[in-house]
Amino acid sequence: MAVHAREAGAATAAAGRPGGARLPSLTGMRFAAALLVFLFHATYEHVFSDPGTDAAFFRLFSKAGWVGVSFFFLLSGFLLTWSARPDDTARRFWRRRLWKIYPSHVLTFALAAALLAWTGQALPGAVRNLLLVQTWVPDVDVILSVNPVSWSLACEAVFYLAFPLLLRLVLRIRPDRLWWWAAGLVAAILCVPLLASAVLPAGPEMWWLAVSEEHYWFVFAFPPVRALEFVLGMVMARILWTGRWRGPGLALAGLMLPAGYAVALVVPFAYGMVAATVVPLACLVTAAAAADVRGNGSPFGSRAMVRLGEVSFAFYLLHRLVQMYGHRVVGAERSWGLVEGTGMLLLWLAVTLALAWPLYVFFERPLTRRMGAAPAPVPPAPVPPAPVPPPAPLPPAPGAPGTPHHPLARGAGESGPPRDGGS
Repeated sequence: MAVHAREAGAATAAAGRPGGARLPSLTGMRFAAALLVFLFHATYEHVFSDPGTDAAFFRLFSKAGWVGVSFFFLLSGFLLTWSARPDDTARRFWRRRLWKIYPSHVLTFALAAALLAWTGQALPGAVRNLLLVQTWVPDVDVILSVNPVSWSLACEAVFYLAFPLLLRLVLRIRPDRLWWWAAGLVAAILCVPLLASAVLPAGPEMWWLAVSEEHYWFVFAFPPVRALEFVLGMVMARILWTGRWRGPGLALAGLMLPAGYAVALVVPFAYGMVAATVVPLACLVTAAAAADVRGNGSPFGSRAMVRLGEVSFAFYLLHRLVQMYGHRVVGAERSWGLVEGTGMLLLWLAVTLALAWPLYVFFERPLTRRMGAAPAPVPPAPVPPAPVPPPAPLPPAPGAPGTPHHPLARGAGESGPPRDGGS
């Protein structure tokens, strides 16, 4: 996967700063995105007993999960491109991503399987879920099996496998054409629902979503389709890296996202999952990175938000299990008034954070540091030193017997230079 050093250096010079500059705002935003997913999934627990309150809560956050996941996919492509090292290799890159993602997935998979067994539920597609290949079939029971949120990891696994090749291709794009490529990727994302309708027969709508199972799979869970957002993130990173970002500032980009979200609430469902918010999200990620590069920072780059962002992956893997089985513990059908229901949501949030922190500190981070790093090169075996020849005998000192300068070397009383022409 090695990035061509000359090209990377040219891009860095064009940007006027190293591409590996720290971007704390994007780390903090990770938790904000994970919180959106948390609130989206909480709508399915119906914690509010008043029908109007429950309906309002559901409508307000009914697209928040889609936004959060789309943000993660864009962010992943952006950060991996931004931090790519000229001397990296595909093998080292895959090793880092494997140890970053897969052990935590296996651990939470085992926890989810144990909870399913405890409650007497089936485990459809468990093996495919464990291997992170569950999103390759249009079967929602398999896609959302065991730990439901792990479907997004199956998409990320495909992105990681393809990243070395994708990076080579993205780095070949001429800087003056990067915006055209970004526009083309956005156009492709906007056309995905149309393509789904054209190539897939639509069955009946699912009972819990206003979209057919086939279209849900193609638009939202099919890895090659979701890779469009990942590659868009890569292109946006190069736009910023090469000094061609002329988009909105962080404040304006932040206002664009609620506007896109409002559109997502009213357009046909298949367009509200990704298409309606992809442009605001791409602008928000790039604007936040640009603010960090310029040293302006943002509220998302505060120490507290960065710490929360660091545990966001563990939080994401655990939150749905806490919601589903936490609700079962107190009564699966139980609901509450506004104050009590809000308190239950905050309790689930606190419990998820309390579990995510040790998962990150004592499991994810140590494994990533210890196993994700490339093994130290084995030093070559020492070469035995060549035998040292014995020193050559020193020539006799001037004036010693047998030398031209000794009086016995010439006839007595002779004078003049030595007969051998020496000096």
